[in-house]
Amino acid sequence: MVTATKTVDLVMLVDDNDTDNFISKRIIEITEFAKYVEIKNSGKSALEYLEENKDDPDKLPNIIFLDINMPIVDGFVFLYEFEKFSDIVKDKCKVIILSSSDNKRDIDKIVNNDHVIKFITKPLTENALNEIRSLDLY
Repeated sequence: MVTATKTVDLVMLVDDNDTDNFISKRIIEITEFAKYVEIKNSGKSALEYLEENKDDPDKLPNIIFLDINMPIVDGFVFLYEFEKFSDIVKDKCKVIILSSSDNKRDIDKIVNNDHVIKFITKPLTENALNEIRSLDLY
């Protein structure tokens, strides 16, 4: 039996892989990690969502699980554009990289970004979510 100690209001999954999104969403639901899960299949649609809701903190995700390797707007471009948002958005949305990439250069580059608080290798697991809970982000 899974016992949730803390539940976030909203998590956003940003990944172009539908199977990964399905698995991540199910583990988030099973562990009661978040009340709501918003799925975006591209960095572009995730940025559009943030832009549309930038003035309503209640609609902003507490945590963004971001894949690195996506077409057009990848994780690096997303983070570059994310930097341009107001502090309200940047302070509310904590970015966690959820990627299958094991490219050390990619990992080093992305974890050195000020807005990235953690790097997790796919698939998302209950243990990883428990580690995030222990970080006291929310």
